[in-house]
Amino acid sequence: MALKTGLNVKAPEKECTDVNCPFHGTLPVRGQVITGKVVSDRMRNSVVVARDYLHYVKKYKRYEKRSSKLHAHSPPCLNAKTGDIVRIAECRPLSKTKTFVVVEVLLE
Repeated sequence: MALKTGLNVKAPEKECTDVNCPFHGTLPVRGQVITGKVVSDRMRNSVVVARDYLHYVKKYKRYEKRSSKLHAHSPPCLNAKTGDIVRIAECRPLSKTKTFVVVEVLLE
């Protein structure tokens, strides 16, 4: 079911009162949808997601591994923990570094 997020993800069973939740609040999502691994959940209502990708080096005709870390808002209804594989979607800036929100926990 697409819900009001516009994404093809299941709504969480748990309810929350977070205004920055794409399911129960008023936060619209748009733009990129990225899958990555949660490497830190020490901030309140926030997680750090590491995204691994391959970059082509033309000179050597080979690929190199690269990774980037993105800060994302984690609504209480999804409860993402360290080690989880999550799907995050782009949203409006929530703070200086947070412009993504967790929309689905794929693997725990």
